[in-house]
Amino acid sequence: MAGDLTKYKGSCHCGAVKFEVWAPQTITVVDCNCSICVKKQNKHFIVPLSQFKLVSGHDALTTYSFNTHKAKHTFCSTCGVQPFYIPRSNPDGYGIAPHCLDPPPAKVKVEKFDGQKWEESFKKHPNIASRSKAK
Repeated sequence: MAGDLTKYKGSCHCGAVKFEVWAPQTITVVDCNCSICVKKQNKHFIVPLSQFKLVSGHDALTTYSFNTHKAKHTFCSTCGVQPFYIPRSNPDGYGIAPHCLDPPPAKVKVEKFDGQKWEESFKKHPNIASRSKAK
C-alpha cells in the first residue's frame, strides 16, 4: 500500500466478520440522506477494492439490494452490523463504516450527500467516483 495510508482493522459487533482497510489518517465520511442510509445511519468512507481485505467471515455475510441493485449492502447474519458495503456511487470500491474500526480514526471530516436526489447530488460531487480508484 502507499506510504501515506494507515492500516485499520475492523469488525462487526460479534466479531464473525473481520477486515483490514488502508485509508488516510484523516478520512472523509459521506453522510447520505437516502432512504436506507437514514434508516441505518450509514455514514461511510470510500476506498478502492485494492485497499480492502476481508480477513474472516465471508460465510457470515448476507447481502441486501434494492431499487437499482447497484449497491450491495452486506451485513453480518449473526449480529446484523454492516461494517462495509459496495456503494452505488462506487461499485469498484467499498464504503467502510468508521465506527466499525478498532480503534476508530482520530480525524474525520464529514461531507453531506443528498441521496434523496441521488443523480443530481452525484453530479455535484464528481470526486466521489474517484475515491474508489487506486492512487
